[in-house]
Amino acid sequence: MHAETATAAAIPLHPAMNRAPYGPLRGSLAALRAGICAALLAAAVTVSPALGAPHEVLGLWEDALQSESLPPFAHVTPDAPKGGRLRLSAIGTFDSFNPFSPRGVSAAQLGLTYETLGVSQRGTQEFIMRGLLAESFDLSPDRSTLRVRLRPQARFSDGVPVTAQDVAFTFTALIKQASPVYRSYYEQVQGVEIAGEHEVIFKLAAGTNRELPLIVCQMPVLPAHWWQGRNLGDPQTDIMPGSGPYRLTGSVMGSRLIYERRKDWWGQDLPVNQGRYNFDTVQVDYYRDVSVAREAFFAGEADFYSESNIKDWTNAYNVPAVRDGRITRQLQEYASPMGMGGIFMNTRRPALADRRVRQALNLLFDFDWMNSAFFYNAYTRYSSFFTGSPFAAQPLPSAGELELMERWRDRLDPAVFGPLPAQPGGGRDTERQRMRAALHLLEKAGWRIQNGEMLNAQGQPLNLTILTSSPSMQRVYTPFRNTLKRLGITLNVRLVDQTQYVSRVRAFDFDLIQATVRQSSNPGNEQRNYWSSTAAGARGSRNYAGIRDAVIDTLVDELVAAPTREDLHTRTALLDRLLQHGCYVIPAWYSGSMRIAWWKDRITPPAEQGNEGVDIMAWHVPAAGATPPAHAIPAAAAQTHREAR
Repeated sequence: MHAETATAAAIPLHPAMNRAPYGPLRGSLAALRAGICAALLAAAVTVSPALGAPHEVLGLWEDALQSESLPPFAHVTPDAPKGGRLRLSAIGTFDSFNPFSPRGVSAAQLGLTYETLGVSQRGTQEFIMRGLLAESFDLSPDRSTLRVRLRPQARFSDGVPVTAQDVAFTFTALIKQASPVYRSYYEQVQGVEIAGEHEVIFKLAAGTNRELPLIVCQMPVLPAHWWQGRNLGDPQTDIMPGSGPYRLTGSVMGSRLIYERRKDWWGQDLPVNQGRYNFDTVQVDYYRDVSVAREAFFAGEADFYSESNIKDWTNAYNVPAVRDGRITRQLQEYASPMGMGGIFMNTRRPALADRRVRQALNLLFDFDWMNSAFFYNAYTRYSSFFTGSPFAAQPLPSAGELELMERWRDRLDPAVFGPLPAQPGGGRDTERQRMRAALHLLEKAGWRIQNGEMLNAQGQPLNLTILTSSPSMQRVYTPFRNTLKRLGITLNVRLVDQTQYVSRVRAFDFDLIQATVRQSSNPGNEQRNYWSSTAAGARGSRNYAGIRDAVIDTLVDELVAAPTREDLHTRTALLDRLLQHGCYVIPAWYSGSMRIAWWKDRITPPAEQGNEGVDIMAWHVPAAGATPPAHAIPAAAAQTHREAR
C-alpha cells in the first residue's frame, strides 16, 4: 500500500472481513493459506445431491469446477529448503495480541499462529475454498445447511486437539464479544450445531446468499479452553495457542515480535501448505515511520522491503548495497481488483452530508497536476468503486440496470439514469472553470464567501480536518489545502500516532481520511460492511463515509443474493453507479505494480510469483545455506511467552 495512499486499512481486521488482499504483501495478518493443489479433486460441493456426500472443495457457482482437478498454484517451490530467518518491518506500534478485539492495536503477523476452516484457491478468478482445518464440506442443494468435518489430526500449539466445540465457541464469541464487524458479517448464519467431536453443521438463512457458505469457511478457529475466563472483545497481552504453522515465542511490547515455526505442526504435509512457511524464524521490528524502516532495511536490519513512495523509489536507492547488487529491486505486477481509494468524506458531519459540498470538493482536487508534480506520472487514478474489475459500471447504464432503477425512479436523482459523472478535477477544464463550478455548487448548498471565509446561513465557517498517521502525506495535502483556501475553506491536516489514528477511525471521529476499500473477484457479503446503513452505525466498520441510503441497502442485499453471474454483474454495476453519483470519495491513485526489494543472499522468491501480490511465506532461504538465528532480545525488555493450557 503506497505511502501516497496511506489508508485506514491499517486498522486490524481479520482476513475474513475482506477477501481481497489486505495489502499487496500477502504475508500479513490477512495472509491466505494457499499452496500446491496436487491431488485430483472432486466436483464442487455446490452440486452435492445431499448431506453425506462430502467434498474437499467448496465453490460459489455450480460450474466453478469444470474439470476433475484444480490447477496447482504456480507461486510456490514445493521442495523449497526449510530453515533460516525472515526479518520484516512494521510501522507504528502494537499493544495487544488479540486481532479480534475492537480495542487496541494488534501485533503484526498474528495470522501465522491460527488457521481458518478453509483457504481460498489462488490463481483463479472464481471464489473457491479448499479445506484447511476442514477435511471436507457438504452443502445441501438449497444451500441452507453446511456440514464441515474437521481434520482429526489438527492440534493447537499446546497439544490440545481442535474439535467441533472450538468451532462453535469461536462463532459465538465472534458475534457476541469481538468487533461488531463480525456480527454484521455473519448475521445470516443462524447457528452452529455440534454433530460429533470433529463435525459441525452451520444453519444458513434462506439459502439465497451464494457466498455465505464460503464466508463461513474463512472463519478462524480459536481454542475454547484457553478463552475460558477471557473475553474475545478485550485486548490481550497473553499469547493464545493457535493451530497455525508458527507460535509467538518472544516480544518487546510495541517494538519487536519473534515467531518460531512449529516443528510439530500438524498441517505441514497438507498439499495446500507445500512450499510455504519455510523460515524457522520470522522476526518483525517496528519503526516510527517508513523513512526509518527503509534506512533500517538498507543497513541490513530487514531482509525484505515493499516501497510505498514513488519519489523514494526513484531517488533514495542509490546506496552501496543496491549498486553492488546485494539488494535486488523489482517491479512486481499486481493485477487483482483494486476497489476504491481516496479521501473519504464523513457524511456524519453536517457540512459533508450535502452531496453538493462533496461534489465541490471533488472538483477542487487536481490529481493530474499532483501526479505530474509529485509522482512522476507513475500512478493511475481510481475510476470506480470496483476499479480493475469486470463489475465496474460502464459510462451508460445497461438495460438490466435501468430495469432495476425503475423501481426507485421517484427516489433517485434523475442524473443516475444518464452517464456517469465525469472524473473530477484534472486537465480537462482549467482551474478557474473548476473553481467557478465548485463555488456555484457551494452557493446552491447555502454557503457564501464573506470576508474571505466560506460561511453558511448561520455564519459558521467551512472548516475541515483530514486525519492521517503518515508524515509523508502532509506534502500531498498542501496543494489541496491551498486551493480550498482560495475559496475561503480551511483544511487542517492532523497528524496523529498510529494508536490514536486507529481509535479515531474506528469511532468515525474524523472529517476526512485517506482510505482504500479493496474488492474481491466476487463481490458479496463484505459490501454490507462497506456501504450499508447498519455498518454506518457499527463502530469499526469500513463504511467510512457513513452512507445511509435505503436504496443502496436494498441493492446490497440483492447483490448478495444474486442467483446468477449475470445478476451479480448487473447489481454490482448499479451499486457502483449509485456510489459514484453520491460523491462520497475524492478518488486517489494506485499503481499496477509493487515496488519490492530484498537482500538476495538472505531470502529467495519462488520462480513464479504470479500477479496476485507477494506471498512472502512462499519465499525461502537460498539453497546454499540458512541465515543466522534471530537476534536475542535484551533480557531486561524481553517477554518469554508460555501458552496456558
